[in-house]
Amino acid sequence: MTGTALLVMDVQEAIVARYPDPDYLPRLRGVIDTARGGGVPIIYVMVGFRPGAPEVSARNKVFGEAARRMVGQLNEIHPDVAPQPGDIVVTKRRVSAFTGSDLEVVLRSLEIDHVVLSGIATSGVVLSTLRQAADLDYRLTVLADCCLDNDPEVHRVLLEKVFPRQATVTTSDLFLKGAADSGGHG
Repeated sequence: MTGTALLVMDVQEAIVARYPDPDYLPRLRGVIDTARGGGVPIIYVMVGFRPGAPEVSARNKVFGEAARRMVGQLNEIHPDVAPQPGDIVVTKRRVSAFTGSDLEVVLRSLEIDHVVLSGIATSGVVLSTLRQAADLDYRLTVLADCCLDNDPEVHRVLLEKVFPRQATVTTSDLFLKGAADSGGHG
């Protein structure tokens, strides 16, 4: 495997609305545009369920009853960062981008060995995906300012203490500078 892909995770309108940060979407849009312009595949990951959410057990504390209530509210990726022709959209059924999706098949098919993570929430999809991707031997980069969490302390601890054990943690500016310096390929 020889490539890099940008994962844009759980940036759906209903989720973005719960994490108010007016600078988030423009910053993420800049990363997406630069990556796309440099030939880096953009893979959008969204959470989704069938009508009635039959894939969610009532015993699941994260989704459980909330998933059944949210089925009608889960909607498309926020229009400010919407996929463009050629981008890939993957639907997951749990917190990790890998669980219940074909993400690993897509990454292998594209010969991706370096995954750049962004999304909402740091303590949810980003953490779960990072852990699973590390176990699958992907090289990992987390764009700290392209991740959001409702708990600033949890966000800080994950980015400063937990994630660096398995990933390079950087900012969008430094990532974009590196992409420019390497001709678009991180």
